[in-house]
Amino acid sequence: MGQDLTAARAVLGHYQLADAALEPLGSGLINETWLVTSGAGERFVLQRVAELFPGEINRDIEVVTRALLDHGVLAPRMVPTADGSLWVERERQNWRLMTWLPGDCHDSLSSAAQGRSAGRLLGRFHRALADLDHDFANPRLGVHDTARHLAALRDALRVHAGHPRFAHVAPLAGEILAAAESLPELPRTPDRIVHGDPKINNMLFDVASGEATAMVDLDTVGRMPLPLELGDAFRSWCNPSGEDGRSGEFSVALFAAALEGYAEAAAGWLTPEEADAFVPATETIILELAARFCADALNESYFGWDPECFPTRGQHNELRTAGQLSLLRSFVTRRAELETCAADLFGGAAV
Repeated sequence: MGQDLTAARAVLGHYQLADAALEPLGSGLINETWLVTSGAGERFVLQRVAELFPGEINRDIEVVTRALLDHGVLAPRMVPTADGSLWVERERQNWRLMTWLPGDCHDSLSSAAQGRSAGRLLGRFHRALADLDHDFANPRLGVHDTARHLAALRDALRVHAGHPRFAHVAPLAGEILAAAESLPELPRTPDRIVHGDPKINNMLFDVASGEATAMVDLDTVGRMPLPLELGDAFRSWCNPSGEDGRSGEFSVALFAAALEGYAEAAAGWLTPEEADAFVPATETIILELAARFCADALNESYFGWDPECFPTRGQHNELRTAGQLSLLRSFVTRRAELETCAADLFGGAAV
């Protein structure tokens, strides 16, 4: 952490904030984030952006946040450096500074009211960007290419047969690959501009009212089919155990509330095919994330991890894999209820 802090302070010099107070912020798996407090008490968010994201995505974020704010959707704003740049390059890493927004961040939902509010916010986010004409510097093509993620898992099993935890990881991988054989086929739907990583800890909630107010970590904004975005949201929102729980359980009540909130905000905008695909897309994304965690349990190269609780990155990802598989089993037993819920809300027609 000492070297990180030294680098962070050097970056803040580009914003004339070298003497500001710094403290770690959030629990993201990819970017490293700090809360910055100036001597005058003004707050900002500093991020060292993961290498998989090019610096040019900060221009994408600038365009997206302007569009959101123009439509009345709260969003953090990019803070330019003293020379007007949207990011700082230091030792082949990209850093950025953004305005700080107040609010609570949760690793899991605790009530239907929170779920309904999260759904409304995501719907408003999508609608605000629906007419945005922008070529994204980082289109993230194939980010939810499930077949590719399953192939990567098979490769990890082949390459890392000598891994110390292979005997523990291989049965998890076997369950994932077996479940993939019965995944439902998703219909073709149009690409929409989406957040790209709408997990619950990428949302801020008002401390007093509990309402969801803003979506953060906008590196992943781009175009993809809407059902995949909602599937990614629901696999996060409807699992009260969170990603670091070994016994995931899919909550029908949270799903119903979140879907109701989303339908309220997206009224008149969804197509019937999109609405019909929300449930099967959720199953697909749960399995896909399990495959990604499982591959990294052997590769140990992608997802962040907690060294205070786990001896290795692989063992943290092994637990995450077990949690997603538990969530998948729970989802499958509740699939009929979830489909009924979606049908009751959408009735097979655009809402």
